[in-house]
Amino acid sequence: MIIKNASFIKSAVQPDQYPEAELPEFAFAGRSNVGKSTLINTLTNRKKLVKTSSNPGFTRLVNFFSIRTDLATDLVFVDLPGYGYAKVSKNIQEKWGTMVETYLSSRTTLRSLVLLVDIRRGFQEKEYDLLEWLFANRIDCFIVLTKADKLSRQKQQKALAATAKDLGMDKNDIILFSAKDRNGTDRVLDKIQRLIPVENI
Repeated sequence: MIIKNASFIKSAVQPDQYPEAELPEFAFAGRSNVGKSTLINTLTNRKKLVKTSSNPGFTRLVNFFSIRTDLATDLVFVDLPGYGYAKVSKNIQEKWGTMVETYLSSRTTLRSLVLLVDIRRGFQEKEYDLLEWLFANRIDCFIVLTKADKLSRQKQQKALAATAKDLGMDKNDIILFSAKDRNGTDRVLDKIQRLIPVENI
């Protein structure tokens, strides 16, 4: 799959503000500062499609992006509010959680959630909780370990193997990603393409 163009659609807080549910959607979630914006920008070959910030918690809304592809259908990427490290009140964090849960449980065109995890930190309580919630609600998910370039190749493979063992997964189903050398970009795009309904390809 090749992404030919990408553009911002709108931001939303609640369902009545979402764009029409017409195209396959892929949402991106993870801790604040895990690299969600960087991943989306890399996938779309756009440096500033999604704003990046050194301040955790910068994404505070559900942001929708139109993705034009070389397939028979276009897509929508959805950047969800980060969680974890943001220096905001517990009340705001809870609101973000409700915002994300509402989107994930109500969006009929959602094909999969891309869960980003910093390879240096691994899975923690919030990631486990999210996976359990996704499983209980029968929402597809695949995992991307970000910032792989921060570790040596040997440590990357060790972290990958440990994550796969911990989750009871095949390590080939977990993607290592590095924005520095774009490693993993094609694998993420291939995974997304495989999850698009056949009738839309």
